Amino acid sequence: MSTVDAAGSGSVAERLRTWDWLSLGYLLFVLAQPYFSPDPAWWEWPLATVVCASTVVLYAVALLRGRSARLVWSSIVPMVVIGALATPFNADASVLFVYAAAAAGKALPWHVARRWFAGLTVLDFATALVSRVPIPYRLLGFGSALVLIWVVGLLEIRQHDRRRELENQRLRSSQVGLMATIAERERIARDLHDLLGHSLTAVVMRAQLTRELVLADPQRACAEAEEIERNAREALSAVRSTVTGWRQTNIRAELEAARRALAGTGVALRVDYDGGLILLAATEHELGLALREAVTNVARHANASTCHIGLDADEGRVRLVIADDGIGGSAPEGTGLTGLRERITGLGGAVQRTGSPGTTLTITVPVEVAG
Repeated sequence: MSTVDAAGSGSVAERLRTWDWLSLGYLLFVLAQPYFSPDPAWWEWPLATVVCASTVVLYAVALLRGRSARLVWSSIVPMVVIGALATPFNADASVLFVYAAAAAGKALPWHVARRWFAGLTVLDFATALVSRVPIPYRLLGFGSALVLIWVVGLLEIRQHDRRRELENQRLRSSQVGLMATIAERERIARDLHDLLGHSLTAVVMRAQLTRELVLADPQRACAEAEEIERNAREALSAVRSTVTGWRQTNIRAELEAARRALAGTGVALRVDYDGGLILLAATEHELGLALREAVTNVARHANASTCHIGLDADEGRVRLVIADDGIGGSAPEGTGLTGLRERITGLGGAVQRTGSPGTTLTITVPVEVAG
């Protein structure tokens, strides 16, 4: 039997099928006995012809049906019966036992197939004892079949196992690709939520303020409109870079964005930031997104007058704290905070939220993953 290549499965399958059909060439040995016999009996040629024709049909059934339990009765058993009836008169007809072993190895579980090999071995030996073929030719025909039953049968089992392993590898590869695609979609969805939630909140609030200032203070309304345009452009740029997978946030930029967003809603911001703290890019990106989500919630829901943001390192952990003096409460966490927890947990960190008085969000990550 031929080996299976991992690449080009269609062409490999075609080569395997061609090789299987070429295997029928062993039937020429069945025709060899009457051909080389100096004085063949009248029935030898018809017997050899019937054996060859029936084997071709049964072997074709085995190839077309592949691995099927029905193959035992549609192909393997008829081969064995014809071989058992013909081999006493034509020793080379024992090749049918080899074809039956090949079909069993291809179609049956290995433990069942091996029992078939053992039974075919016994049957080959028994038919050799009652054969009418002279001893030298009898030993040659039955002896070669005795060996080939196991060699061909075990090769078919091995070949089937290899095909199954290749199929399992393809399945695992497709599953890994699917999981990677799902993870990437979830990452983009979280980033888009963080980006658009913050930016659109700032745009909506400034738009409301601009509407109120159009008549009362046109100059300030014009400035707010310019800020709305700038926020919208920044959001558009961030969305584009996020979709392409290249976007990274940093703490300083997020603090400046937080200052602008909270100023638009009348919230005073106080920042305590350890400027000497150096963070890994991946960790700073996640903390920046967490800061953005928390500030968005303060601007949108807290109804606060002041907000405090602190970032420092203490006792082996980097700590980011966002606290406001708003309404607080214990409302269920939304999608944003849930995604924030997932990202911080992925860094080995933790997120703690308290809702009285005001709301305090404390995010900690281990120093070893932070810098």
